[in-house]
Amino acid sequence: MTDTTKTAGDIPANKTEPTTEAAWLDPILRPIRAFRLAYVPVVMVYFAYGALGLIDVTRDLWIKESLALTPSDLAGIAVWLMLPWTVKMVFGELVDTVPIFGSQRKAYVLIGAAFMAAGLVILAGAAGQWLTFTTPERLYITGAMLMAVGTVVQDVVADAMSTEVVARIDAKGNERPDNVVRTELGMVQVLGRLAVSIGILAVAGLSGWLADLMSRQAVFFIGLIIPAISVAGVFLRGTETAERRPIDWRILGGGIAFGVVVMALGVGGIPFSQEIIFLISMGVVCYMLMLVTAELDHNTRMGILFATMIVFAFRATPSVGDGFFWWTLDDLNFDAAFYGTLRQTGAILSIAVMWFFSRQLTECSVNRTLLWIAVASTVLALPNLALVYGVHHWTEANFGFGARSIAFVDAAASSPFAQLSMVPLLTLVAYYAPPGHRATWFALMASLMNLALVAGQLQTKYLNDVFVVGRGQYGELGPLLIWAIVLGLVIPVGAIMLFGRKAVRHPTVKR
Repeated sequence: MTDTTKTAGDIPANKTEPTTEAAWLDPILRPIRAFRLAYVPVVMVYFAYGALGLIDVTRDLWIKESLALTPSDLAGIAVWLMLPWTVKMVFGELVDTVPIFGSQRKAYVLIGAAFMAAGLVILAGAAGQWLTFTTPERLYITGAMLMAVGTVVQDVVADAMSTEVVARIDAKGNERPDNVVRTELGMVQVLGRLAVSIGILAVAGLSGWLADLMSRQAVFFIGLIIPAISVAGVFLRGTETAERRPIDWRILGGGIAFGVVVMALGVGGIPFSQEIIFLISMGVVCYMLMLVTAELDHNTRMGILFATMIVFAFRATPSVGDGFFWWTLDDLNFDAAFYGTLRQTGAILSIAVMWFFSRQLTECSVNRTLLWIAVASTVLALPNLALVYGVHHWTEANFGFGARSIAFVDAAASSPFAQLSMVPLLTLVAYYAPPGHRATWFALMASLMNLALVAGQLQTKYLNDVFVVGRGQYGELGPLLIWAIVLGLVIPVGAIMLFGRKAVRHPTVKR
């Protein structure tokens, strides 16, 4: 195990720099050189996660066409769908401590795939109207929840494997240099995000084209190929772990009890149940993180805490909700095929940015990375605001390009940022993951980050309750979008100003 008495700032920088002649080639070759066959199971599970976007356009159109749900309802449902991610520590503890038929990796990937497949079949049955034992709305929630659980289980396994595939000890039994280990772990995280982006790319255009050409039911059935891909990745490379420890009932028992409370609040229809669950979740996850990080020295723990708070704030920003998507369909006449093209282009640029900036992402601080992403995201949200206020009519009359061109450029330019934002923190998490606790440690940090998304969805719901948008009712869309843009800048920048100097740094960051 690495020496945890050092903080990231104490670790000497990696002095290896590319030669001048090869400097331009280094960003292109770096991810290729970094790849190892041992990474195959990790990247294929992440690829499958991205490829789940195959059903996105079909699902969104089906919801608008066939379900009686408002944007505020959908934002509220999204909060519930995030809950499996907030109890990720339960799955992490199981993966770390409870083998199934002797397996702590393959068996859990299979279980996750089974949940995903069941969810897809339920969505197909709801869309095809051959599952009628309850309403389509409830079938949608059930199917989406099963898919969420399956994705979480597989993600836990992939996260654990991403910390194991980098050797901490060389062939002679000596500890490898800390900065080398962390840089390699950072590259695994970059490769994981690249795999997600490649998965998105593989199906982005197809998702729109299939929605345009095939029935909703058929597309959901086609989606069954996705869990099969994740299973194939794990079985292609015989990956398991030799690390095993006794069950920590503080984590597993506490997580299960927490899950029961969450289900009771959800089913009981208690007022402000989502807000109550969010507060309880924050308390539980933070307490468990204190338990798992007890081995780290105080300065490192505090540095990771402040870095985490910055990423949390970045991910806790609200979105505009589904109303904007509906408006583009009704007022701008965007269609499924066009949305497929948008996603295809965005996925290509996301991969390009991740690829060429892999070095900066693995070596720059959380502060610097998230500051420029927050500012860039705000600037790139302005074209959507311009569309809502009719600027596309003026551009079409004077310059010959209209709404589709503006939406195309905006979607393409803004697409990489969601994946970029997590890499610096994931690198720190992977580096400090203790043996025997890797899945639990990663799962707890992921739970906290997903609670940030819950906070964002709650804010989205509140904004949609204040600025009401519905099918054919888009008068409040402009103010709604303005507030979402402003909060998307103020919240993360404020966190960087408050906590940036105290956040742990990457070992190769030059002071």
